Amino acid sequence: MIKWVGALIGFFIRGLAGAILGFFAGSVLDSMFGSGTGQAQTVFKDFTRPNVSPADFELNLLSLCSIVIKADGQISRQEMDYVRQYFVVTYGKDKANAIFRTFNEINKKREISAQRICSFLTQRTRYEVRLQLLHFLFGIAQADGNVSAPEINKIQEIAGYLRVSLNDFESIKAMFIKSADNAYKILEIDKSATNDEVKKAYRSMAKKYHPDRVNTQDAAIKKGAEEKFKQVQLAYETIQKERGIN
Repeated sequence: MIKWVGALIGFFIRGLAGAILGFFAGSVLDSMFGSGTGQAQTVFKDFTRPNVSPADFELNLLSLCSIVIKADGQISRQEMDYVRQYFVVTYGKDKANAIFRTFNEINKKREISAQRICSFLTQRTRYEVRLQLLHFLFGIAQADGNVSAPEINKIQEIAGYLRVSLNDFESIKAMFIKSADNAYKILEIDKSATNDEVKKAYRSMAKKYHPDRVNTQDAAIKKGAEEKFKQVQLAYETIQKERGIN
């Protein structure tokens, strides 16, 4: 396949960083022109399909992790460990160590375009999966105990590139950054909403964030879906208690 040829050529020219660049370039060509079948081959397979290959997705995910970690101008050990733990759980220790070495090379040697990565992902993932990606990125930002303003701004920029609505972005942000009206933000309603509107919003959000809607084998994405679903339930319970809704 073109992507592996590109990776090999890139490795001989610029080492590991060149291999990464070659892999990405070859992936794009593979997806555009196919591999001799007469039809375009989807290298980064759509997450709506059951046979998604994690290897096709990991470099894009690593790139977004790198962008968030560097957003505030410093590399947090806790944030790095958060990412490392995810890959250990998902891929096993040996493969995770190899992936993490690549992750370090990306951080040190390569300028990454969030817009290009997100454009690529947007074409190949369902909206629900992209919501879980944002949840995962916020989890990284929070790993050191503080989600900084630059990190929020960068994740919001990524959300825009992923074509996630502002309401959905604010809902996910409210799960990590607490405020007086957090429960309402999570349900994407105003405090002035009627009880019927609160119930309707809860049903809508519970449906949107139900883990069953995320068809993927990726451990972080699955975990994010479960956590967000719990946050939606908790938000509704908070408003129920506050208003005395049955």
